[in-house]
Amino acid sequence: MEGKGRFGTFLETAKPYIAMISLQFGYAGMNIITKVSLNRGMSHYVLVVYRHAFATAVIAPFAIILERKIRPKISFSIFMQIFVLGLLGPVIDQNFYYAGLKFTSPTFSCAMSNMLPAMTFVMAVLCRMEILDMKKIRCQAKVLGTAVTVAGAMLMTLYKGDVVNMFWSKYIHPSTYEPTTTSAVDADKDWVKGSILLIIATFAWASFFILQNVTMRRYTAPMSLTCLVCFMGTLQSIVVTLVMEHKPNLWSIGFDMNLLAAAYAGIISSSVAYYVQGLVMEKRGPVFVTAFSPLMMIIVAIMGSFILAEKIYLGGILGAILIVMGLYSVLWGKYKEYKDKEQEEIIEAVKDVRNQMMIGGKDIEANDVEMQTNAEPAMAQPTLAISAPISAPPMLAVEARRP
Repeated sequence: MEGKGRFGTFLETAKPYIAMISLQFGYAGMNIITKVSLNRGMSHYVLVVYRHAFATAVIAPFAIILERKIRPKISFSIFMQIFVLGLLGPVIDQNFYYAGLKFTSPTFSCAMSNMLPAMTFVMAVLCRMEILDMKKIRCQAKVLGTAVTVAGAMLMTLYKGDVVNMFWSKYIHPSTYEPTTTSAVDADKDWVKGSILLIIATFAWASFFILQNVTMRRYTAPMSLTCLVCFMGTLQSIVVTLVMEHKPNLWSIGFDMNLLAAAYAGIISSSVAYYVQGLVMEKRGPVFVTAFSPLMMIIVAIMGSFILAEKIYLGGILGAILIVMGLYSVLWGKYKEYKDKEQEEIIEAVKDVRNQMMIGGKDIEANDVEMQTNAEPAMAQPTLAISAPISAPPMLAVEARRP
């Protein structure tokens, strides 16, 4: 029994770690599968439509059943916020991210995505959702981490460097191990183009988080909000795809890699990921959830080298190291801020308790004085009653006259 108890305690403690590590493998698989699908000619516009259609179909039943009692009414302002959220997330972010992924590599795209916490921090400061006090170390860490993250992204964008071959590359993919004779100039142009697209996608995703934070304060049904955003994004993506793609055959999808990419991204990266992140965030907080994002980059680098014969460049490695360093500096600053705010709330709660005890003590003293003043005339009444003549009851008078 004791062994089972210890194992149960260990399993309960390890659940958040297992969930987040599994989620990073899920994200890594999405990047690899999507890259294969895009390389085979699937339009990223069509992929975004199918992805969010799958996500809406999976989330909708849970949102309808589980949040039927807490779902608030949708006003016009909330509808407009949901409309903009669908535009920022599913349409702009996903389309630009997939386009950047097509021009670069999964590892590079994951590394650029690690700019998200720093970029969100900058936007929060501009929107006055974050207050900077440069006298405090935590604010200095956040600013320094943001600068280092941006520097790492610029290094990855502007400098590629030599190819860093893994020791298994020549054994798994011998044909791609030798240097190729393709045009390096065209490849560099595509790399810079892809980097710019990924930066725009990250900016849109950061804007999505800022607006989502505002919307969640008024629309307090998170699963329903996710469903509505995915549904709105699906409709908007259909319009964008009809404008950008004029070939009807691009919409055709069968039981192939394209269907797998759309279903996998919609179910795993949207539906399951939102749910798992929400559960872990509720127990451990957002800092714990975000801290695992660099793990996805490492997993993608290894999987990409094995499956796609992906080339890893020196500039990408150096830039990724800077981005991870900056990321953890920002997260450390946010963690310290969270702890300081928690201590301040505890101190305020203690002060409130003390004030209530002081007020309660004064009330008790006032009640004692009032009870004493009320008790004085009550004690005087028996004295007056004793001094007055009392006539004996009839029965007592009869018994007194008996011999």
